[in-house]
Amino acid sequence: MGNDSTFYRPPTANQLRRYLNQIPEDFEMCFKVWEEITIPSYAKQPCYGPRAGQPNPRFLDAKLFNELVLTPYREAQFEPHAGPFLFEFQQHGMPAGEFCARLNGFFGQLPKDFRYATEIRNAGLLGPEYHQVLETHSVAHVYNHWSYMPPLLEQHTRMRGFAALFTVLRLLTPLKMSYEAAKKRAEPYTKIVEELPHMRREAVQVVRQAVSEGRHAYVLVNNRCEGNAPLTVQALSEMLRN
Repeated sequence: MGNDSTFYRPPTANQLRRYLNQIPEDFEMCFKVWEEITIPSYAKQPCYGPRAGQPNPRFLDAKLFNELVLTPYREAQFEPHAGPFLFEFQQHGMPAGEFCARLNGFFGQLPKDFRYATEIRNAGLLGPEYHQVLETHSVAHVYNHWSYMPPLLEQHTRMRGFAALFTVLRLLTPLKMSYEAAKKRAEPYTKIVEELPHMRREAVQVVRQAVSEGRHAYVLVNNRCEGNAPLTVQALSEMLRN
């Protein structure tokens, strides 16, 4: 299961304890990392107030991540149920070399008792330099089926294989369709509005390859992808069984 709410604020230890009281013993949850860590600059949106359009001084701040993000998980003793932490990097104009260098420095400062995965929205970053950074720190690339990213298998080709002993797929929106259009198309999320057979086949292929190599695979599905996430998950499960 994926938890997107933590993109907007880190969870408290009490919140995590409440989750512990509701989840099965073998359950894992993948949490998005607080956006204060992952955005190089604040978007020009009213929600950011006077920071809108300004550089983010806390971008890839390892000390901040350790203190404000990871500490509650330790306090709540949530570690056995923590899936990979998902660092979502939205589209930005930072040069690839600078981004990879900062990513390398950041992951070099993080503790190794948690797992991490990076989701990029700049297709131009896919390649050997980015892969090398991830592989060096045993960080996974998130194969994201998202509006303006390449198809899943093309991402895998550009990455030249997996970077860690686990992988993550996030099936978010149809390709070449904006978030707003996908949302309007899928609401009220009660049924499959349109199957995406190519996406399903490629997701299953990536998962099968990962498992065949002894890697664990996490697949997270959004309602805006096909209209109803549980039904998409059910369809993928049936394909993987056949």
